Amino acid sequence: MNKTGKNDLKRLISATKNSLAGLKAAWQNEAAFRLEVLGSLILIPAAFWVGETVVEWLLLTGSCLLLLITELLNSAVEAVVDRIGLEHHELSGRAKDIGSAAVLLSLVNLGIVWGIICYSHFFN
Repeated sequence: MNKTGKNDLKRLISATKNSLAGLKAAWQNEAAFRLEVLGSLILIPAAFWVGETVVEWLLLTGSCLLLLITELLNSAVEAVVDRIGLEHHELSGRAKDIGSAAVLLSLVNLGIVWGIICYSHFFN
């Protein structure tokens, strides 16, 4: 049985530093991530105004966070593929296309969630 202690705290601190470094790298190197963060900085506070229930607020903010998470994963896939080689390869292209499709679906999800909730509050 593992005893919790300094090693667990050190691992948590190290993991947090790595995560913050990843966010910093995405911000510095990924224009799409920067745009999505800026959009989320507008939409997440707006969710408090648009959402009338906790569930609506969670759906509105969750769709923003899901987009950011998907963009980070897509950027990670692209970085790994580019690290392997910049020459064209069918599997590399497929991996990048699938990552991009995941971001697109996250954007569609965000649009649907925000659209339905906004429509139900402002046009019903």
